Amino acid sequence: MERIPILKMGPFLLVTIQVDLYDRLALTLENDLISMVSKTGARGVLIDISAVSIVDSFMGRILGNIASMSRIMDAETVVVGMQPAVAITLVELGLTLQGVYTALNVEKGMELLNTKIGLDLAAEEEKDEQEEEAE
Repeated sequence: MERIPILKMGPFLLVTIQVDLYDRLALTLENDLISMVSKTGARGVLIDISAVSIVDSFMGRILGNIASMSRIMDAETVVVGMQPAVAITLVELGLTLQGVYTALNVEKGMELLNTKIGLDLAAEEEKDEQEEEAE
């Protein structure tokens, strides 16, 4: 069975989709990605769809599901490289991809994830310092 590779880069998982996804492959990606978030403790997921020319309502729902499941598991999701035609299609289908952050390219997506995670890490460090002072 065909699978889409998932790479770990520091606290993030990187997925580059190089083919148009059919339903079974999209479901496999969803399962594999959520399993990897759990297994690695990743804090962010970056999905590059720059090679994807068609997104239907099912694929849109899968992206939304990935973001929702990742957030429950303490990871943010950023989709990058969306082609204008894909964005138009998603809007025409009424899919807002709630919970999914977007960026123009991988570099900007990584910056966005670092910002999102950096804010969380700063809050955690402050909380740890306050707990140490209380002891």
